[in-house]
This record gives sequence, structure tokens and C-alpha cells, in this order.
Amino acid sequence: MKFRKLGNTNLDVSLICLGTMTWGTQNSQDEAFEQMDYSIDQGINFFDTAELYSVPPTSESYGKTEEMIGNWFKKRKNREKIILASKIAGPRCEWIRGGENNFNEKKIGEAIDGSLKRLKTDYIDLYQLHWPERSTNCFGTREFKMNEAEGKWNDFESILQALDKYIKSGKIRYIGMSNETPYGLSKYLEISKNKKLPRMMSVQNPYSLVNRTYEIGMSEISIREKCGLLVYYPLAAGALSGKYRNGKMPKDSRMSLFKGWERMLNPLAMKAYDQYYKLALEHNITMVQLAQAFVNSRSFVTSNIIGATTMEQLKENIGSINIELNQEILDKINLIHNENPNPSP
Repeated sequence: MKFRKLGNTNLDVSLICLGTMTWGTQNSQDEAFEQMDYSIDQGINFFDTAELYSVPPTSESYGKTEEMIGNWFKKRKNREKIILASKIAGPRCEWIRGGENNFNEKKIGEAIDGSLKRLKTDYIDLYQLHWPERSTNCFGTREFKMNEAEGKWNDFESILQALDKYIKSGKIRYIGMSNETPYGLSKYLEISKNKKLPRMMSVQNPYSLVNRTYEIGMSEISIREKCGLLVYYPLAAGALSGKYRNGKMPKDSRMSLFKGWERMLNPLAMKAYDQYYKLALEHNITMVQLAQAFVNSRSFVTSNIIGATTMEQLKENIGSINIELNQEILDKINLIHNENPNPSP
């Protein structure tokens, strides 16, 4: 396994992070235990979860994933071996704190205490804001449109002040964000420095061969400010495995079971998948290995969050750590990208 520093901390996190969002919907607790056991055997020390999980988010699935991880900690008695990341859900989910779970001190405290109870632990290593309170162009939206009716949302300083309280209490160690923009990231870092408040150590955003939008405005900040990317959807919700090519819709796949990822299968994206499939074939690697190795190679990436519903998928994803892409392959990737940039943001 390879390791990189989390922000400017002294924590070395594995370049492959175990994603957990299917546990409780597509995966049973026994399957989750098997995935965690195998992952630590492969040198992974970084797990990512959220109070919202499992996915798709519902009132019935809320908190199930954290409960499974907590049960594993209790049984294995190895909490100290894992750098654990979780998240507080932003507003909009009516089953979470009445749908008004703004990032104020009270709501953050309720969320942290709930996660700690489910996770059966006294602390969370990295606590992240799952998405901003304010209106942004996240979750597949390309352009930004100001929502004039969004109402009052807590300013960045008050959020950092609230998180600072729980860092000082020992309930969380470091903080990060998810689904953020260059504006949000730069404002948080600026206020942290000027007000001597905790700084964001990471950003969890989507990034893949078919969504390299992070490179446009965020990557420079990540490198210069030591606030790296925790990648989610490195396989474009599974589409970069190639399993949806040629009109296929595998039984029990995410796309066949649930709505919400249709943007991954648009015509431009399908064209790109075909090109990346041919490139992988040409160099005698799988499409998954190509996609994951590309993400692993990026200098602004702190960790690549991989998810799997089968052990076969998990092993292939983790195995990508051993794949090195030479300059010829990288040049061909960029050629494909330049002809069809970011078809699945």
C-alpha cells in the first residue's frame, strides 16, 4: 500500500480508502465485515462513511453503515488501527433532524454524538461537511445558479467555531468538506488562517476519467494549501468498469436497482467509456485498473475512495495500487479527454 499525508497533519492515510456507502442496502453486515477484514490485510488504514449512509438515502437506511462499522470495531477490537472519516449531512433530508440540520453548534453536536454512538467509538479522525448549506453546483450540475430564496445560512466562521468546540472536546480530531467549490474551499482556508480556527484538511469531491472538473479550479488550491482531494466516484458510479457498455444493464447493478445516476450513462459518456475500454485493452489492463490507476497517479489526490458490492470488485479496485501508467498511456488518456471533456460531471 502507498500512503499520503492528510492535509498538514502527521496522519499517513492509505492512498486507497475503503468506501462504505453500499453497506446496509446492497451489502449485508457479514459482507461489510469481509470487506473490512480484507482491506486491512491489504494495508488500508482509512475508512470513509457518513451518517447519511447507506445509499440511496432513506429514513430506513439512515445510519445503517455506521452501525455496521461500529459492530466490526466492537468485535475486532481494533479501532486504533483505522483512520476513520465520517460526515454530517447538510439540510434537505427531512428525516435527519427534521430536515433543518444546519451547521450550527447544536446540530453539529447532535450529529457527532449520533455517529459516535453508532460507530461505537469515542472519536472520529476526520469529520466532514457532506455538502454545503448554501446553493452550489454540485451533484452533477455544471453551471452555478444563485438561489435567491435559499434564506439565511451560517457563515463560514461560525461553522469553524462550532467544529472547534468539538475538536477541543476530543470528539473529532480534524475536519474536512465534501462537494465543495473553489469559493468555499478558499474562504474556509482564509478564515481559518485569519481567525486562528481549525483548517480544512481535505475535500471529498467526485473525480474520474469522465469527470476531471476538479482540475480546473480546485487542484491548484489542494496542492498549494495542502488540502488534498479524497476522490469519490473514481469509476463514475461503476460505469468505468465497462459493465454498461453496448446497452448492457447487469442484474443487481446500481443503475438497474436505483435512480439518481443516470447522468453517468449519457451518450457522450458512453462514447468515452468505449474509448477507455479500447485503451485499456491495448495495454493489457482492465478498464477498472486504468481508471483507478489514473486517479491514484494525481498529485492533488490524498486518497481514492473505492467502493464495491462484491469481493471480486474490491480486490480489483485495491489491486490498482500496483498499476503504474506510463507517459504513453497518460498522453492517450489526455487525448481522449480533450476530444470529449468531462461528459459525466
